[in-house]
Amino acid sequence: MDFMTQSCEDFVKVLASKEPIPGGGGAAAYVGAIGVALGNMVGSLTVGKKKYADVQDDIIALKAKADALQDDLLALVRRDAEVFEPLSKAYGLPRDTEEQKTEKARVMEDALKEAAGAPLEIMQKCCVAIDLHQSFADKGTAIAISDVGCGVICCKAALMAASLNVFINTKAMTDRAYAEEINAQANKMLESYTVKADQIYDQVLIRFKPA
Repeated sequence: MDFMTQSCEDFVKVLASKEPIPGGGGAAAYVGAIGVALGNMVGSLTVGKKKYADVQDDIIALKAKADALQDDLLALVRRDAEVFEPLSKAYGLPRDTEEQKTEKARVMEDALKEAAGAPLEIMQKCCVAIDLHQSFADKGTAIAISDVGCGVICCKAALMAASLNVFINTKAMTDRAYAEEINAQANKMLESYTVKADQIYDQVLIRFKPA
């Protein structure tokens, strides 16, 4: 099933079903893409406005980055599903003999590493997205700046959701050195970018929040 050809309604329905995919990782990538698109919309509404002529070239460059990032995150919806399938099959492998146990452990380890890689990449893309939202907050049109706040919080949620899909896989790995290296990368992103996303949100909120 190609989730990228489904309607939003169909995607949500299959997400709510017993189907193993899409799951949390795919949902995280989807939410991240929506978050990027909200910031990108602010850029679209800024381009061509005389008031923002001095930052137009910057906004155009930001929009190009956002366009690519949206595509990357949507592709990761599919990628997350692709890497989960081998893992789900690995769990069902027989382990009646020592040879089967050894083979299952090998296949499981490879599948876990692949399954952790997709959400880790989603996290990386969300960090780039949060940085873009800072620029949209600083330079984008004031009439749509609330959408920067909406977008950056979506990206923060996607970042945090993807991290859970990293950690559930690294927890099951037998190669603990590899697992801890991945965990360290994920934790570093969480520590830096959840704070940055909150700061951008507050930067936007203060312009509208009632006293």
